[in-house]
Amino acid sequence: MTFSTARLQQNGFYIIELKSDAGTSVQIIPSYGALLHAFEFMHKGQKTNLIDSYKNSDEMKAQVAGSFKSVKLSPFACRIKDAQYSWEQKDYTISKSPIHGLLYDQVFEIIAEEATPEYASVSLQHKYKGTDPGYPFAYTCDVLYRLLSGNALEVTTTITNEHTAPIPMMDGWHPYFSTGTPVDQLELQFHSKEIVEFNEQLIPTGKVLPYTAFSQAKSMEGVSLDNSFVLDFDQPSPLCTLHDPLKGISIEFYPEKSYPILQIYTPPHRKSIAVENLTGAPNAFNNGIGLVTIPAGQSARFSTTTKIKA
Repeated sequence: MTFSTARLQQNGFYIIELKSDAGTSVQIIPSYGALLHAFEFMHKGQKTNLIDSYKNSDEMKAQVAGSFKSVKLSPFACRIKDAQYSWEQKDYTISKSPIHGLLYDQVFEIIAEEATPEYASVSLQHKYKGTDPGYPFAYTCDVLYRLLSGNALEVTTTITNEHTAPIPMMDGWHPYFSTGTPVDQLELQFHSKEIVEFNEQLIPTGKVLPYTAFSQAKSMEGVSLDNSFVLDFDQPSPLCTLHDPLKGISIEFYPEKSYPILQIYTPPHRKSIAVENLTGAPNAFNNGIGLVTIPAGQSARFSTTTKIKA
């Protein structure tokens, strides 16, 4: 198989494209949160994009702070209650959105591109300088996208602590998937024994409860989710599958143990569904569920792979 990379200008976007000669391609927008813009493959002779993204740059700029579609979530994902937390006996208040981190609209520098007989890849980097008073801890965020054979996309994030002391970290990614079929006609399955209990404000209570409702494929008809589930890594992969029985398309998720939380969100329009791999639960800076501590000068790595089958 032959892989290649390209740079495109489309609809106001500057795009890095990873391609295979099988017709599979991935498009990334470095200048806005290392955003995944497209994951396309050939289906019944037609190119099909499974990412619900933005039509143009104006739409993205207007909507990204509300939808956070397909952006890097760092140094926290989901909600921090009242935008406040304590770390090493000091209180902090996030100035920016307390929902999905600080990097979702930030420019990532292109560090390297590579095309081999096994994959096409791009390495992106953002150096956070500790500019938000609620997170004054400098760190470097490296994101590696690799398009592999078999319609597989591997996304690996490496966080390096540039601060002088340990820092709290919760990493994630926020892709919205769509086969073109309404969510109500899709099926979802994932391996989990526990759900994170939320209060009415969708803030975790600190408890996890037994939960196995999706251990077998289940119709999404009438099902609304905005929940965090603890993945069961003792079960066989894939750990999550989103299936379109009408088109015969399956999207499979293979997170490493560095991403123990699966967040599923069905937006009100029900045209797509967010399937998020997270290191921790919402409000992890306060409840500690999955919170990662990175010592000064050291790094932490998080990786997941998404595969398309049809």
